[in-house]
Amino acid sequence: MAGQGGPVLALTTGEPAGIGPELALMLAAEGVLEARVVAVGDPRLLAERAALLGLAVTLEELAHDEAVPAGRPGRLPVWPVALRAPCRPGELEVANADYVLETLDLAIRACREGRAAGMVTAPLHKGAILEAGHAGFTGHTEYLRDACGVDEVVMLLATDSALHADRSGWRGGSALRVALATTHLPLRAVADAITGERLARVLRILDADLKRRFGVGAPRIAVCGLNPHAGEGGHLGREELEVIIPALEALRAEGLALDGPLPADTLFTPHHLEGVDAVLAMYHDQGLPVLKYAGFGRAANVTLGLPLVRTSVDHGTALDLAGRGRADPGSLRVAVALAAEMAQRA
Repeated sequence: MAGQGGPVLALTTGEPAGIGPELALMLAAEGVLEARVVAVGDPRLLAERAALLGLAVTLEELAHDEAVPAGRPGRLPVWPVALRAPCRPGELEVANADYVLETLDLAIRACREGRAAGMVTAPLHKGAILEAGHAGFTGHTEYLRDACGVDEVVMLLATDSALHADRSGWRGGSALRVALATTHLPLRAVADAITGERLARVLRILDADLKRRFGVGAPRIAVCGLNPHAGEGGHLGREELEVIIPALEALRAEGLALDGPLPADTLFTPHHLEGVDAVLAMYHDQGLPVLKYAGFGRAANVTLGLPLVRTSVDHGTALDLAGRGRADPGSLRVAVALAAEMAQRA
């Protein structure tokens, strides 16, 4: 990973049977990133996957407290974590769930102790972790929230063309930042979860981290309604009238620049996005399909509201592609670039 310095980023390699390990190896082989990236995972697993795919990458095993050297093409520093059971590409092994969580814990600790400036996460498999007995596990975002002891975090996805874009960069292009008021909830539970208190917490975090992490001086945020046509004046649902509008009015009085609530089916159009720095969607599948259509494989997932920098990919473990040499490292490349940018700004 090129460059003579740059921030240290801990890259967790994710579900070992998925594409995470090979994506890390692909980036190391490319050697084009302006950061010192250290993989967190099993060196033997990485060596086996590199041999399987014919990737010319030399692994440099480091002690967990050892300094990470400047990046060099074809070399990948590794903070080792041992697999719990043998692993074959594409075949889940529930026994390795604790391994995946240990890689996360190590990266979090490195960030909290100042040994890493941020962390980037390859995809994990929620089902495998739940089947291993970790009841209530819902994903990276919530795990990081609890590990860092914060009350609220915000999931935001950004396309690569939005990483450096000021407002002028949004006009007529695919630059897009979408944050979520709720994350991994069944649709049936979403309406009850949309409260004035939650919206206030989420929008304050989004406004603050657009300033702190993205360098946006005076963020303007467009907010989706929950119901079709943003409730149609109460005829298609009263959440807008009773919850969302009062919450936005109170936050505007605090100085936040908020548009909405707007119907989601028209908000994601150039006219409504012009001059907007981020969109807040009410639930996962209201906002993310639009963003992924605009830039799937060229977008990164960011967790806002943490005391550390964390980015991730915009896709899953892709078990069907693992070990076949067909995985695309584009999203991980964007996630690393964004984490480096955010870490240098922090």
